[in-house]
Amino acid sequence: MEEVTTVRMRSLDDLDLKGKFVLFRPDINSPIDQATKKIVNTNRLEKAEPTLTHLLEGGAKVAIIAHQGDSLDYQNLISLSEHASILTRLTGKTVSYLDDVCGPAAIAAVKALKEGEAVLLGNLRYLSEEITAFEKEVKLTPQEMQHTWLVRSLAPLFDLYVNDAFAAAHRSSPSMVAFQEVLPTAGGRQLVAEYTALSNVASHPIHPCVFVLGGGKISDAFGMMKHVLANNTADKILCGGITALVMLLAQDKELGQKTRAFLQDRDLTHFIDEARELVTMWPDRFFTPIDLAYEVDGKRTEADVSSIAVSADLQTNLFPDLGERTIELYKAEIAKAGSVFVNGPAGVYEDSRWEKATKEIWRAIASCKGYTVIGGGDTITAATKFTNLEDYSYVCTAGGAMVRFLSGKKLPLIQAMEKAWERDKE
Repeated sequence: MEEVTTVRMRSLDDLDLKGKFVLFRPDINSPIDQATKKIVNTNRLEKAEPTLTHLLEGGAKVAIIAHQGDSLDYQNLISLSEHASILTRLTGKTVSYLDDVCGPAAIAAVKALKEGEAVLLGNLRYLSEEITAFEKEVKLTPQEMQHTWLVRSLAPLFDLYVNDAFAAAHRSSPSMVAFQEVLPTAGGRQLVAEYTALSNVASHPIHPCVFVLGGGKISDAFGMMKHVLANNTADKILCGGITALVMLLAQDKELGQKTRAFLQDRDLTHFIDEARELVTMWPDRFFTPIDLAYEVDGKRTEADVSSIAVSADLQTNLFPDLGERTIELYKAEIAKAGSVFVNGPAGVYEDSRWEKATKEIWRAIASCKGYTVIGGGDTITAATKFTNLEDYSYVCTAGGAMVRFLSGKKLPLIQAMEKAWERDKE
């Protein structure tokens, strides 16, 4: 694929690192096993390693700030102790951990750093300034964020700020967009690579271009579909997960009261009208399920979508996976694709009864001869479970940021990095 994008951010290769205090902001937010509270997928940590290794081998004194979980994702809100251990293993250099973000202990630890040493500070989401609720309720500009406790406490300690967190690029939080206002700034290896890859494939996809959209965060899918259809980036959209259920209802397919109640409980029914508008405008570009899987006596059973409307028994079920005929239809479209974008599993793949669609579709994508891009935590976790990540053209750490970027929306991080680039080049 032809590279057409010029990245407007300072490169690590332009920096003299020896003896410099560097504040490093990656995105190492990782999927967590709810029973053990242990990390189950290290992809984002692995993607952060090249930048961290470069900084340490260059003789920098590195403090790492990062988040895990959120107040809205409280089950994954844990300390970063295990993250530090994994970074130690990946880099071959000791990354110590301190359970303090920007208090006296953190400041003392930063000041004590020697060349080639790193400390991972406490979970950023311990700070109210860094939680999603704060971002939504207290809207500050990057300039105003200079006065937050995080920036006031840490910025004076550092010579450079390096961001490598494209996965959080859609977040306008102090750790993401405020340090660029007061410190010389550079983009990490992963940030530059992901921004470049997504820019190129969004601007110049190889056609036919197929989008595979599933998962549970359908606001992401619906925020993207209209844009990629209107600008002819996407030739076909294959719908799975909850997106598929909403699209079927928009086509006046009857799925029963239980499915409607499921969507109502999650405040998702308002997407049906939006889906109906999309299907009306681009009727030939959407592929929706022709059969679905459901449970009978604890076992997987499948039924045609057309039969659900006439069966009272079927209408009492939920449909956690695609059926075999739909899987084969989607696989055939993927095999013909010039490029494929993937965000969100096709079904509830965590349960072996409902893994069939995700497993087979992911394997079809991995073996596709076209240019393949996958992104998002659940997407990558599923891909890791059923395929080899090396079989995809590009694995993006981002989910929400990737979707918003492909929706044509400005990302706060990219805006902050470009502003710093304009300032630093003068």
